[in-house]
Parts: sequence; structure tokens; C-alpha cells
Amino acid sequence: MATHKSAEKRMRQNEERRKRNVSIRTHVKTRIKAVLKAVEEKDLEKSSETLVKARSVIAKASSKGILHKNNAARKISRLTRKVNALG
Repeated sequence: MATHKSAEKRMRQNEERRKRNVSIRTHVKTRIKAVLKAVEEKDLEKSSETLVKARSVIAKASSKGILHKNNAARKISRLTRKVNALG
């Protein structure tokens, strides 16, 4: 356990950030699954709609440093290719 005031504060901050990061990562995964499900159903309109939302969430996570920018770009690229393959 931390014994200094600054170390205790750092522990509190780290825990808050970890919870926030886990929440955002989960949200990203949920959006990706929604796109993949729409692609599986071969519904072009629904998959395009969900792709826009997923792209936004992934980019936001990347800008906050939760996902590496290349990781985010790869996820967006792969989802876009799957949606474009339908059309």
C-alpha cells in the first residue's frame, strides 16, 4: 500500500482511469460486434449505419489513448472492407 499522500492520490487516479478505459474498450467491442452481426445478416443499410457509429467510437478511443492509433485504423479498415464487400 502507498504511504505518501501523493502515492495514494496516484492510486485513486489510476483506478478511476482503469475503470473508464475498461468501459470504453467494452463499448468499442460492442459496436464492432454490431457491425459484424449486420454483415453476417447481409443487411447493407444496417451494416453501413452501424459502421458509422463504430468508426466514431473507435476513433474517440484512439484519440484518448485507449487504443493505439494503428490498432484503431486497422479495426476501422477491416470493418469497412467487410461492409463494402456487401455492396
